[in-house]
Amino acid sequence: AIVAYPRTESDVRKTARFSWQLAKRGRTLPITARGGGSNTSGSAIGSGILLVFTAHMNKILMLDAKKEFVVVEPGATYDKLEQTLYTHGLFLPPYPGSQHYASIGGGIATNAIGEKSVKYGVTGQYVEKLRVVLANGEVIETGPVSKRELNKKMGLATFEGEIYRALDALLEENTVLISEEKQRVRALRDAVGYNLSAVRTKKGFDLTPLFIGSQGTLGIITEATMEVVSHNPINSMALISLENLTDLHGLLPEILKLKPSICDMINRSAIELVRQINPNQLSDVMDKPSAAIHLFVEFDDIKDSEQKKALKKLRKLAQKSDAGFHATREPEEIEKYWKIRHSISTILTQQHGHQKAIPVAEDICVPVNSLVEFLTHAEKIYESNGLPAAAWGHAGDGVVRMQPMLDLGQVGDRQKMFKVAEAIYSLVKKLEGSISAAAGDGRIRAPYVPHVHSPEYFALIQKVKRIFDPYNILNPGVKSASAEEVRALMRGEYDLAHHHEHLPRS
Repeated sequence: AIVAYPRTESDVRKTARFSWQLAKRGRTLPITARGGGSNTSGSAIGSGILLVFTAHMNKILMLDAKKEFVVVEPGATYDKLEQTLYTHGLFLPPYPGSQHYASIGGGIATNAIGEKSVKYGVTGQYVEKLRVVLANGEVIETGPVSKRELNKKMGLATFEGEIYRALDALLEENTVLISEEKQRVRALRDAVGYNLSAVRTKKGFDLTPLFIGSQGTLGIITEATMEVVSHNPINSMALISLENLTDLHGLLPEILKLKPSICDMINRSAIELVRQINPNQLSDVMDKPSAAIHLFVEFDDIKDSEQKKALKKLRKLAQKSDAGFHATREPEEIEKYWKIRHSISTILTQQHGHQKAIPVAEDICVPVNSLVEFLTHAEKIYESNGLPAAAWGHAGDGVVRMQPMLDLGQVGDRQKMFKVAEAIYSLVKKLEGSISAAAGDGRIRAPYVPHVHSPEYFALIQKVKRIFDPYNILNPGVKSASAEEVRALMRGEYDLAHHHEHLPRS
């Protein structure tokens, strides 16, 4: 209904109060906070007010290079922040693949991960505190509070006080359920629901983990204070090509013992699809294109000797698996290896006839020791539906991305999309994985949350949502939606043009 480009936190507060007052009178005009729109779960679109932060609220407000922290507005892109940090020998490690247009606010709201997460972890680990506009327009600052400070918060006569009182009681009553649910998913990365287990600490209470990964459903982030770390621009890179997928099962855990900064993968089907779309793209950079799977392993240890030692051990591991092995420390050669990994963009951005790569069941995570089993069964699922089983992702984290080539203008392909999603999510549940490693539930994945969590925990998620947003005006439908609601939102086409079209001219 409305697209708004806030210039200040005050604009966000006014918008929230406006929507809150309407809701109190029985009229709902929901608010969706939006960054670069790169999220693939449907969480950056909404029917009411779209608050787009990348136009104006995109500043780096403060950088302390000595204490290694930065204060940023939500619309700043990872790319913009990274350029600034690099000049001080620093970086924010969990940048996503869409870093050139993905916003920091969006990354926090989805707890983004990236190629460096295997060593450095997820976005949430770097968030120290947040400024958040609540559903009624109040502004709060999140961060660790002691038990004494918590009692003060709970005594407030404001909406913030209501939230602290209700949430503290809810967490106290459901301690066992939350603990059990945390053990249910064995996958390393899980961005489904809310991170309830991290709110109560030994020292007190912290709302920050709730907003991380909440996808704008609990409040609207207007400022973030984040930790940054030292960056080493000189690194070593290895390309390992395995003829048999089963060899990955024994090799991967040994590679991870070497603590690589990147451990990514791309499979044979993906390479074949790239070559089918663009036959000459990889002709000068691959000598084993028919290998079952290729691993890209990087080391960024500060000491050169540590990098050399890791490469030497990695070479021995590859030789034991009879794998193809290439390693280098030369930037030009490293760029060649990345050309193979980044060839995925050919699949994502170029049409294959009337078909395009559609983001469905494409952000899953399984335990690392179940990765080979998942890839094997996923290939069968794709082949049974007449689709190439192109797969890539962060092998070291057990994160797999697969985007089927479909024509959404065809009813048969739309049905096939839901069929593939059901089969992949069922497989993920069997392997005790997560249906979303980093993109969150979103409108697309919300119907499948019961594939991961128990009905009791799912109900708890809804209670948390009601505590923060009693009138359901903050990005409704993102943490709970039926399959029928999702089907009703389906369009007959899909493209990525919106990355270039959503900003105002002034």
